Amino acid sequence: MSGWWECCGSCDDSLYEDFPVEKTRFSLPSPLPQWQEGQGFATGKICLGEIEVIKITKFSEICSCDPLRGKEKGVTFYKPVEIPDGYFCLGHYCQQNDAQLRGYVLVAKDISTTKHQGDQIMGSTSDSPALVKPLNYSLIWSADSRNNGQGYIWLPNAPAGYKPMGFVVTTESDEPDLKEVRCVRVDLTESCEAGDVIFDINSFLSKDEFQIWNTRPRERGMFCKGVPVGTFFCSRNQSSKDDLNIACLKNLDLSLHAMPNLDQVHALIKHYGPTVFFHPDEDYLPSSVSWFFENGALLYIEGSDKGLDIDSKGSNLPGGGWNDGKFWLDLPDDDKNSDYLKSGNIESAELYVHIKPASGGTFTDIAMWIFCPFNGPSTLKAGILNYSFKRIGQHVGDWEHFTLRLSNFTGELWNAYFSEHSGGEWLDASELEFIEGNKPIVYSSKSGHASFPHPGCYIQGSTKLGIGLRNDCAKSKYFLDSSTKYQIIAAEYLGDGIFTEPHWLQYMREWGPTIVYNSLSELEKILRHLPFFIRFSVENLIEIFPTELYGEEGPTGPKEKDNWVGDERC
Repeated sequence: MSGWWECCGSCDDSLYEDFPVEKTRFSLPSPLPQWQEGQGFATGKICLGEIEVIKITKFSEICSCDPLRGKEKGVTFYKPVEIPDGYFCLGHYCQQNDAQLRGYVLVAKDISTTKHQGDQIMGSTSDSPALVKPLNYSLIWSADSRNNGQGYIWLPNAPAGYKPMGFVVTTESDEPDLKEVRCVRVDLTESCEAGDVIFDINSFLSKDEFQIWNTRPRERGMFCKGVPVGTFFCSRNQSSKDDLNIACLKNLDLSLHAMPNLDQVHALIKHYGPTVFFHPDEDYLPSSVSWFFENGALLYIEGSDKGLDIDSKGSNLPGGGWNDGKFWLDLPDDDKNSDYLKSGNIESAELYVHIKPASGGTFTDIAMWIFCPFNGPSTLKAGILNYSFKRIGQHVGDWEHFTLRLSNFTGELWNAYFSEHSGGEWLDASELEFIEGNKPIVYSSKSGHASFPHPGCYIQGSTKLGIGLRNDCAKSKYFLDSSTKYQIIAAEYLGDGIFTEPHWLQYMREWGPTIVYNSLSELEKILRHLPFFIRFSVENLIEIFPTELYGEEGPTGPKEKDNWVGDERC
């Protein structure tokens, strides 16, 4: 095979165990504090029932894969090192070459014979061991490098009733040692799926293709048990990513003992709570929910023309059920009070926090919600031209959020999710901007309040053409420090009685009225003033604008969102 492999300079398998990789590894700006004592949070190991796992972040480089042509980014494969006695590797790790080393793999130990009587463990009571050696290996990929080195990727073939967790990479053509990895008993695993593409080669000349993806549990959310191992999936067939031959782990320990207790949660928020900056020209600032109610927000009921006052706690709002369209909130009838409420009140504002398990309780998600009484109209960018809409994009009531994902092995910030209108993105901690130690910065876009990791203008539409809706982000005197101005509204895993959810959280209907109007007339006025070549692009772009731009419709509250119990959409 014509090659894309580049030997790392240590082509003897016996060598790479002794030489840790020299590539720069990312670390947070400040050291982690000593977390308060708890049950199992930040102890370095997590019990999943019949197996115990440790996260390994130290690696030795095996070899690299660099394309000879094209724009594909190369990848490097790594082997975990300094594995404690009694723990076993489940697979190797890889990542792109253009980033700081940032990843992990889990190593596992069979503790099925040392389980304490009375532990909350569900699942099989099989006498079979939790971990076994593979029977042998299948060669999945090999290629020559420009330096006459070799690279080989092997899939462990598990005995009946067991599953492999990842692949093994070598620089020799001989099968890897059977002691290199362990396979896991099927009832201790969950199905996984291919996530983001790490590497993609599609050679026109050789008719050859090869892809590598990271992996994640297929079912994800607050109540899901799947635990990512940190390994990768690879294949020569794009369609095979829909039916992976490797699995992830399953957490069968119902106690979720690795989750932080209440004191630790407050310490985590104090240490990591982001500072949220609003644009210097923002006209529609956030407020607390109680300020919104106290200053004139009204509850409307279908069939009635008169709105009802809402008490400061929202206790007279209809609770539970679903968004049946029979109730909605709105601003006061008179323009003066309506404009006052639209402007918000940042002095009263706070972040509303939901703490929940992620990745089978091996991570903690801190979801932080921001409320703004009003979402302002959008601005269209078309090349160097900008047009501010009068109505398009505006609505009463605006709920936005971002999420911090923390490792329960160490308490380290691992990822952050930025909610951006109808979508969003996960970013590694190495891609964030920090302030005051390990506190990330979140930028709230002008008028629309979507969350972004850096200042600038983000285009919702065609970034290639530079045509779409503007999301402008910048630092200003308007900011919220979530490490001090927050209220925990839910943490279900801590049990009943720890938190009383606010009444307004049970309101599942819309936080603003639905108003339908002819938005195309406003768009057509703008289109007529655009140059012809831009006009054509914008007319086509209208079709991919989110539907909420063509009328006013208030959003539902946090608990009605899919990500309340599910994973973030990305």
